[in-house]
Amino acid sequence: MTQAAVPAKRPSAFSILRKNFSTTIVDSVRTMGRTVRMFFTTLTAMVTDTLKLQLQWKEAFFQLWYMIGVATLPAVLIAIPFGMIVSIQVGNIIHQLGADSLAGAASGLAVIAQGAPIATALLLAGAGASAIAADLGARTIREETDAMRVMGINPINRLVVPRLIAAWIVSPLLNILIIVIGTLSGYFVAVGSQGVTPGAFWLSFGSFAHPVDVWISIVKSIIFGTIVAIIGCQRGLEAKGGSRGVADGVNSTVVLSFVVIFTMNLVLTQVTTVFFPIQVG
Repeated sequence: MTQAAVPAKRPSAFSILRKNFSTTIVDSVRTMGRTVRMFFTTLTAMVTDTLKLQLQWKEAFFQLWYMIGVATLPAVLIAIPFGMIVSIQVGNIIHQLGADSLAGAASGLAVIAQGAPIATALLLAGAGASAIAADLGARTIREETDAMRVMGINPINRLVVPRLIAAWIVSPLLNILIIVIGTLSGYFVAVGSQGVTPGAFWLSFGSFAHPVDVWISIVKSIIFGTIVAIIGCQRGLEAKGGSRGVADGVNSTVVLSFVVIFTMNLVLTQVTTVFFPIQVG
């Protein structure tokens, strides 16, 4: 007489959730580790190619021109409403407090310290990094990168380094453009609809906004540009599974870039506030 088979015990919902959560955390840490490793590998390759006079300047210039083309107009379209919104919201508050002369300071600090670098990063992530991930992902699933390795060509040197250089050049340019457009937008709103005199606006702007704030904003934009470029290259070179894998790589590039950018902005803001507090001229 045979013994009846004992049915397998189904895992509980809690164990399934715990397993999925732990797997997600582990995969996220591994992805971040591979991204950091690619960054240092790219820096090493950049120094080596520069010393050997083998840097891919033509590819870097092509990527530079492409990023400028896809990000310049959206940067202007973002900077105008951002400067106007900041001026309107802050202007209403300071008007109730009777401090209309501080409109320039509030608009300038908001655009320079936070608005410009964040807008630059989001534009590069949404337009530049997604295009990088799509391009490298298509090359990867077509096995072009494998063919490059067989021929003795490192994809890092040939594909990643030029895109990182382009991001380094484009990010501060877009950052300065957004600062100028956003500040001017806030100026016209404050002077035209809130009764602030031009002299009072620029006087308060110059009293609170120092050159060090602009330099910090530029450095932040370069850091954000580095982040989105490396993430886009990493997700593109690791794409697999056909066209669906390329689409997933582009999607993960944008999402991961946004998360890392806002987290890094929080850290950088805390650090810069400690070492460079707001000063009144």
